[in-house]
Amino acid sequence: MNAAQVLNGIALGSLLMVLSSGLAMIYGLRGVTNFAHGALYMTGAYIGYSVARHIDFWVALVLVPLALAAIGVLLEIVFFRPLQNRSHMEVGLVTFGLALVAERLVVLVWGEKTLALDPPPGLRGTTSLLGVDYPTYRLGLIVVAIAMTAGLIGWLRHTRTGLYIRAASQDLETAGIMGVDVNRISIIVVSLGAALAGLAGILAAPYISVDPSMGGKFLITVLIVVVVGGVGSVGGAMAAGMGLGVVQTLITVWSPSVSVLVPYVALVVVLLWRPRGLAGRRAS
Repeated sequence: MNAAQVLNGIALGSLLMVLSSGLAMIYGLRGVTNFAHGALYMTGAYIGYSVARHIDFWVALVLVPLALAAIGVLLEIVFFRPLQNRSHMEVGLVTFGLALVAERLVVLVWGEKTLALDPPPGLRGTTSLLGVDYPTYRLGLIVVAIAMTAGLIGWLRHTRTGLYIRAASQDLETAGIMGVDVNRISIIVVSLGAALAGLAGILAAPYISVDPSMGGKFLITVLIVVVVGGVGSVGGAMAAGMGLGVVQTLITVWSPSVSVLVPYVALVVVLLWRPRGLAGRRAS
């Protein structure tokens, strides 16, 4: 094990941290497993690819989360709100169907081939760190993810809207009785969750290949991260995402065939030892 391998784990963990925090927020408030979250991530990657190729990567880094936030508003108004009194299974099937539709639309627009996006000029090449030459873009990804994490946690803990979100996540009905505008809070949470998925997508575009199956590949891991961290806990999802990314990357160096089992082993161990997850309520 060397510094480069540890940094690779932190880079993967950073991506999982951004992606899982959005899913955890949506589950915490709406109580639904959004199977379309991987599709939002994939859509963000493709939109970011096009914007970066034709305009600029830094413009894409701003526009993609805004575009996905708008999609999140539609997702809340058109699907989540009308289905809020339906069973979790029904809502989950609807989001799964939306994911399949999104994947097909991406294929129709961009095709099935794998796309590659070069890092922006300022983040190309390598940087000497901890005695190794490490890709500068991956360091940038880590910095962006850490900044996002700090900003999101600070916003949730120290603003009135954050207080309302935390209250509504504990009990949506009681929060409404106490005067919280739950419809407004729901729109904020779902749009922010979608924006974080889009941010993860544009960050992933120069890091890994962009293809129509990328959402599905990450979705299972992200769902596991959310359960391990504690269903509905943003902080728990962030910690679990980072930890799982580092552990899985380091085990890949030793045995790639074993590393694919890491998320599933972590899920089984945590649910047997602590059914509520590391920092959340019981998964049910």
